[in-house]
Amino acid sequence: MRIKADITALGELLIDFTPAGVSQQGMRLFEQNPGGAPANMLATAAKFGLKTAFIGKVGRDMHGDFLRETLVKAAINTENLIQDDRYFTTLAFVSLKENGEREFSFSRKPGADTQLCMKEVDKSILENTRVFHVGNILRVLHNYDTKNIIYPYTK
Repeated sequence: MRIKADITALGELLIDFTPAGVSQQGMRLFEQNPGGAPANMLATAAKFGLKTAFIGKVGRDMHGDFLRETLVKAAINTENLIQDDRYFTTLAFVSLKENGEREFSFSRKPGADTQLCMKEVDKSILENTRVFHVGNILRVLHNYDTKNIIYPYTK
């Protein structure tokens, strides 16, 4: 078997809008940042020289383009990153509580990351990876039978 990736991750890829100060008018400002735990993990693994690949969906919009470019710059294979005209890239607005804990407000109506379908995934990537990591996105995926993607590859 030819290994294409040391680690392949399936999961959420979204924009984190994080606090970036206050405008002259006193309004909170937010900064666009790439987000999603599976992609963050892959970026770290790629920095250590591992071959990585991402499976997921974003919108065909400015945020989806930004996320694709970010993964490419991080040396993450994006062959299975789907961009879809029908859905927007999920946005997460992050605020900090007084105790320092983060609080998230998601904009998904629905978000592209929740609309990934098995027929869109090239299953050969799963057959040619050493580690298959699955993020929290499985909790919110629609029209998705998780046993059909995970169980065949957990031997």
